[in-house]
Amino acid sequence: MQEEVSDTIVAIATKLGVGAISIIRVSGTEAIPIVNKIFSRDLEKVASHTISYGYIINKKEKIDEVLVSFMKAPKTFTREDVVEINCHGGIETTLKVFELLQQEGARLAEPGEFTKRAFLNGRIDLTEAEAVMDIINSKTEEQRKMAMSSLEGHLKNYINSFRERLKHFIANIEVNIDYPEYQDIEEVTKEDIKKEIERLEPELKQLIKESREGQVIKNGIKTVIIGRPNVGKSSILNAFLQKDKAIVTDIEGTTRDIIEGNIIFDGIELSLIDTAGIRDTDNLVEKIGVEKSLEMIKQADLILAIFNAHEPLNENDRLILSEIKDKNSIIVLNKNDLKPVLKKEDFPFSHVVSTNTTSFEGILPLKDEIKKMFSLDLISEKDTFLTTERQIVLAEQALNSLEEAKRGLKEDRSLDMIEIDLQDVLSSLGSITGESYDDELLDTLFANFCVGK
Repeated sequence: MQEEVSDTIVAIATKLGVGAISIIRVSGTEAIPIVNKIFSRDLEKVASHTISYGYIINKKEKIDEVLVSFMKAPKTFTREDVVEINCHGGIETTLKVFELLQQEGARLAEPGEFTKRAFLNGRIDLTEAEAVMDIINSKTEEQRKMAMSSLEGHLKNYINSFRERLKHFIANIEVNIDYPEYQDIEEVTKEDIKKEIERLEPELKQLIKESREGQVIKNGIKTVIIGRPNVGKSSILNAFLQKDKAIVTDIEGTTRDIIEGNIIFDGIELSLIDTAGIRDTDNLVEKIGVEKSLEMIKQADLILAIFNAHEPLNENDRLILSEIKDKNSIIVLNKNDLKPVLKKEDFPFSHVVSTNTTSFEGILPLKDEIKKMFSLDLISEKDTFLTTERQIVLAEQALNSLEEAKRGLKEDRSLDMIEIDLQDVLSSLGSITGESYDDELLDTLFANFCVGK
């Protein structure tokens, strides 16, 4: 389904403020005539994909000295005529040029409308459109690489290849259903369908699994630091951030609220949350803090459970261990620079490290364990990921339909019923790339884009 796009849009593509250059982007069938009305040169007489020097003119007044890039359709991002005006970066100058373009007939672009037009005009698919936003929002090298992989079409090509294999097989099933009397067609048996599903199912499962794991690269790891009072939670937070964000004292119960900070190391983004010390208390304010801490455990991707290595476990420690026993956790035996009492062997957990915050090197074992735990080196080597929750949910729907077809075979359902399930697989995968979509989906997807993209 393709929408007809006819009007011409304009937006400021750079951040509005004081700077060397501002870029104003115009796209649409009237882009050249509109810009010609305010530019000192005739763009109809210059070659496409060139830059022209001149002036923006309002009647006889020179507004600014500019460079104008002209790109003729269809070899543009939107597959429409595109003109970009590079003017000086002053706020007043930028707004004046922007205003003149609107006066001459260009409409203010909606958020993400340039990218939306690229999709509607067949320049990119939905996975590539979403990758554009991921590129803009990337904060680490791994996030950029993941987004760039999708932008280059790796995911689109994978999905399309998967669908083509399935389409070919479904076509054979349909021939067998519609023309059973023909003797010269290749017979497709239920055993054939079973074998094909068994080939496709593990592949789709692996893609979903790796994509779920890959979300830690894109979204960061929501990391909650918990422990009883005075075990060094805030010191761990400060050591990660390399600054004093949390107050550190010898007084129990100093941290009574949630303290957050973000850090990037070795391509990993951690959203660190320091919580109130967990202990039995009669103090109303502190009790609320403890309740918040216990609630944060449920929301965390990773829990750093801090214990004082030179003190034996008490009831509060045991409460913490019971709360995290089924969670993604690292046991941190802190203050190992003092005489340790606790040993790694005392904890029936897969991930236990010994640390201190007296030096930078003291928390390196914890950083190494986080890297190991999330297999980030393996993740970064992949080039095909479902990068959004929308994509992953649709892939899971496709997998469910594939498994339903498998159940249908086991229950000896008719071929046409099984074919319906396989068609549902096709439909869900097609929705990932945008082969089928509705206007509400597009509005929601592009609403999060900046106006100039």
